[in-house]
Amino acid sequence: MPPHCDSMDGPVVTAAQRALAEGRVEMVLPYAPREGEDEIREAFAKVMSVREGDGPGREIADRWFFETVVRIHRAGEGAAFTGLKPAGLGHGPVIPVAQKAIETGDVQPLLVLLQTKLREEIEAKFARVIDLRASETDSLEDAREYVEAMLGFEVWSHKTYECIAADPLHDHGSMADHRA
Repeated sequence: MPPHCDSMDGPVVTAAQRALAEGRVEMVLPYAPREGEDEIREAFAKVMSVREGDGPGREIADRWFFETVVRIHRAGEGAAFTGLKPAGLGHGPVIPVAQKAIETGDVQPLLVLLQTKLREEIEAKFARVIDLRASETDSLEDAREYVEAMLGFEVWSHKTYECIAADPLHDHGSMADHRA
């Protein structure tokens, strides 16, 4: 997945920024598993006690809080924390459309985007298999290329189905797995 939960413009840091701005740690706690809640509360208290003015101390304290919250969030997903990513890297075409669907309550643009991309990928991969099948008897190398494309198409189809049916955080665990 492109940078998202660990980026400076992702939902976790955005919630942490709101929590600091409003002085309410509760605004960021939903992004953490229960077992990380105490550490976030402690970090929040420390940061709030040193956030004075707009100087470098505030910037360093805020950054440390963002890193702490994202690290705990990622651990709750079963994923490694590899540092904060800068804002503006882009999240690909799907995340903004999914976010807009949540904001507006209209899922149709997301359905169209996903259905269109899925159709394009299936048709292109399938066409390659069919094209290669026609020449598979020409040589051993052609037969190997066909078998690789055919098996690749089947495995890709299976993995696509698994992704569609998976838990939203399937790739790296789920915070729900860590809730008591």
